[in-house]
Amino acid sequence: MIIIQQFLNYLNLYHRMTWIEIYRSGSSGPAPQGDGGKCLRELTGKQRELIGEVMFPELAPAVTRLTPLQWLICGVAALGFAFDLYEITVLPLIVRPALISLGNLKPGGPEFNLWVGIVFYIPLACGGVFGLLGGYLTDILGRRRVLVWSILLYAFSAYATAYAATLHQFLIFRCTTVIGVCVEYVAGVAWVAETFSNARQRESALGYTQAAFGLGGLMATGAYYLAVTYAERFPSIRTGHEAWRYTLLSGLIPAIPLIIVRPFLPESPIWQEKKSKGTLKRPGLAELFRPAFRRTTLVTTLLVACSYALASGVMLQTPRVVPGLPELRSLAPRLVEQTVTRVQLFQELGTIAGRLLFAFLVVRIASQRRLLRIFLLPGLIVFSWVYFFAATHSLVLLIYGIFLAGLLLNGPFSLWGNYLPRLYPTHLRGTAEGFAINIGARVIGASSVLLTTQLANAMPGPSAAARLAYSAGSVAVLAYTMSLIGSFWMREPEGNQLPD
Repeated sequence: MIIIQQFLNYLNLYHRMTWIEIYRSGSSGPAPQGDGGKCLRELTGKQRELIGEVMFPELAPAVTRLTPLQWLICGVAALGFAFDLYEITVLPLIVRPALISLGNLKPGGPEFNLWVGIVFYIPLACGGVFGLLGGYLTDILGRRRVLVWSILLYAFSAYATAYAATLHQFLIFRCTTVIGVCVEYVAGVAWVAETFSNARQRESALGYTQAAFGLGGLMATGAYYLAVTYAERFPSIRTGHEAWRYTLLSGLIPAIPLIIVRPFLPESPIWQEKKSKGTLKRPGLAELFRPAFRRTTLVTTLLVACSYALASGVMLQTPRVVPGLPELRSLAPRLVEQTVTRVQLFQELGTIAGRLLFAFLVVRIASQRRLLRIFLLPGLIVFSWVYFFAATHSLVLLIYGIFLAGLLLNGPFSLWGNYLPRLYPTHLRGTAEGFAINIGARVIGASSVLLTTQLANAMPGPSAAARLAYSAGSVAVLAYTMSLIGSFWMREPEGNQLPD
């Protein structure tokens, strides 16, 4: 019986090897589907050892699972992405008390709105310009080296911002913080994308690591709630116990493990191989606008800009809308700030849900254009309802609405992280991502915050919070309309593999 069973095992193995040989000799594309693909997927560890993946290296992506090192890279990247959003999300929570403390400004007034626009936009614009330089350096110096220096920059800057004594100091250190964030994101996406040769693994890794962005928002929300509630129990900062300072200081916590681990992780294998062979071309910004990439660059920059316009000019203004709700007008300041964090909590839960929904859909829907529209069409309806009605009528409605808005906004955010690496070759990938994310998003898209804050000065409404909500709703309608139009010119990637 043992002999018969052994014979059947080898017969089964021979059947699978026949499919592998057919694939190896007659196909240079993806692993076969149907019976052949099933044979490849069902190979056991012992059978792989008998066949020898070294003899069939083209099949390795089809049969291997994530290694411990790949899991570690994904975990570190996820924590880095979480810290990125932490530093962005923390500003709308603390901007109102910070401006009151540092500038003695009256909330809702023209000067207050002007400074809100300045502290939102100027750091993002600086981050965009330097982030583009960081994308270029990522292609020249490598992904890992740029990641290490970026985390050091924004960790130091977050600490310095907490001790700012004037509005101008606050603005300067916010600029250096966001510069570090912008550089880190571009390098991190390229690093993760080039770690995986298998297309399905790459899409899943990028989708799920970017889902950690929502964790950063949750951490910022939780930190602000704790700071508001227990500020008097913490050691004083500049002879005071202001909650916004403790919230900014808490940004150092997730940075510590990144500073320790990242220097010891390997470089991107694709970038390292090309660098060692001397085949890595020097990237050039002008190459993005040559005929082969011009349309792709312009369309993706527009679409990314619209996504970030929704974030900067609409969603990030929500904490300043909350205090104007009817239920909050008679509450004590501490209770108002705690309610702000409650609304922010549901927004961040929506962020995580949107990122996870995208990670689920991206391996099931091949068309990137169709995938984008799944989020755009409902988003136009939800954002209009939230900011033209819910934000001025009911806390409960706003909480439910902001969850849906966060979900629908963050699906496209994850899409750009998956989509952009598939459009450009290795030597140009960091530069191209840097241009779309930093110039498109942080310079062009983030300028929507200036439109929202200045439009709020002229918008009709019963209160400053209501005028801000209506202004944010108007910007949302404009951004979604432009996104839907731009999606008709969106290019579909050629194949599942990253271009060389």
